[in-house]
Amino acid sequence: MSNLDRIVLIGPMGAGKSSIGRQLARALGYAFCDSDKELERRTGVDIPVIFDIEGEEGFRRREKAMIDELSRNDRCVLATGGGAILDADTRHRLRDRGLVIYLETSIAEQLRRTRRDRNRPLLQTEDPEARLRDLMEQRRPLYLETAHLTVNTDQAGVQQVVREIMRTLEERNSTQ
Repeated sequence: MSNLDRIVLIGPMGAGKSSIGRQLARALGYAFCDSDKELERRTGVDIPVIFDIEGEEGFRRREKAMIDELSRNDRCVLATGGGAILDADTRHRLRDRGLVIYLETSIAEQLRRTRRDRNRPLLQTEDPEARLRDLMEQRRPLYLETAHLTVNTDQAGVQQVVREIMRTLEERNSTQ
């Protein structure tokens, strides 16, 4: 799959970008990069601390630079943060540099998957469901604009989604 050297996973929090990304990278024999985890590793602090100190704007600046760097890696599956697509430059870079897969999931499934996770600053609110709805309304058009393909993760386990993506990649590769 030489023409698919970079796979980028986008989507909302709780869509499975990290879990699916790790397994997809393993299946492809690629490296796995998680922009949020790499940012935490390099700064030495969790994402909520960056939000507390620098605000969302400061975090987004760091995220943009991190994704710009990581999206240059060949033979890599890159999992991005849910808001990475807010920046127009990042959207264009991702689309130009790799095959972008939007991992789509419902609000109900996002709530189920994130309800105990305290490492999500945007959900530290009285009404996480309303917040997720607002985020989806804002971000879904950007996910769709950026993605080359969309895979729904609501009813499927990680391995099932990975198999579906692998099938799609093989089909794309055989027609190119």
